[in-house]
Amino acid sequence: MNRRNYFWWVLGVFCLLTSLTKVSAKDAGDPVPFGDPFIMLYEGVYYAYGTHAADGIEVYVSKDLKTWKRPGGLNNGLVLHKDDVWADRWFWAPEVYYVNGKFYMYYSADEHICVATSDSPLGPFKQEKKAPMIEGEKCIDNTLFIDDDGKPYLFFDRFNDGLNIWVAELEPDLITVKKETLHPCIHVSQAWEEVWPRVNEGAFVIKHNGTYYLTYSANSYESPFYGIGCATASSIMGEWTKYDHNPLLQKPGDLVGVGHSAMFTDKKGKLRIVFHAHKDKENIHPRAMYISTVRFEKKGGKEVMVISPDYIKPVLK
Repeated sequence: MNRRNYFWWVLGVFCLLTSLTKVSAKDAGDPVPFGDPFIMLYEGVYYAYGTHAADGIEVYVSKDLKTWKRPGGLNNGLVLHKDDVWADRWFWAPEVYYVNGKFYMYYSADEHICVATSDSPLGPFKQEKKAPMIEGEKCIDNTLFIDDDGKPYLFFDRFNDGLNIWVAELEPDLITVKKETLHPCIHVSQAWEEVWPRVNEGAFVIKHNGTYYLTYSANSYESPFYGIGCATASSIMGEWTKYDHNPLLQKPGDLVGVGHSAMFTDKKGKLRIVFHAHKDKENIHPRAMYISTVRFEKKGGKEVMVISPDYIKPVLK
């Protein structure tokens, strides 16, 4: 090959590689821009809800957890719009559950816990009575847990001693809180949680082999040291005991500000955990959604929860 032909060959290879790089970057897609993410599997489709929109709650759908899209036909892209519910700002941390033929969305609005219902996972979610679940008290991050006997419970954060996690029974309507059952669960009590400020938030509860596992996040969501811990109990009302080896997930790989997680079972029966992280090490927003796996291991004669530090970064298509 002479120099002239070699030059054109190198140029051709360079252009090809550049083209492939551009296609690859395009195919990679944008991250799912959710803080406080939650994923529900319903009839073979994954639905992701999270904190992002100013006027309500958004949703994205996926078949494989890797690529997501916004479904059409929604009110300004929202499954919950402020016109249909109490409050008009700060719509955070939605979770959706399908119970007895109806979808219940538990979420925060204007620093109060709320619940709205719909006949579809795509909404519209509305409140028949436009009111928070506990009137006159600031609370956030409500999550539903239904025990083996069918009794429903609500876990959420209260603004006392910083942010700390409480539980209460719900009436069978899954909307009304039995205030006489309000009971504290956990508060800031471990050194890793004391970076800034006093925060235990974002509870999520599962039951495994007779033990209750409560995952939570500590430190401010603005801190790179935001992380996920776990506490266990033999009774839903506690006493809850935090793992000595907390946090279970903090700064995995290149991520910082990791937290506000929720768990779900995927199509293959694998237990997964979804959480958010900061945009990058210099910028908090927009936060993005990530997914990892959860398993249980025997340690010291007991089963303990383990969150894998390996994660996938879902993207929008």
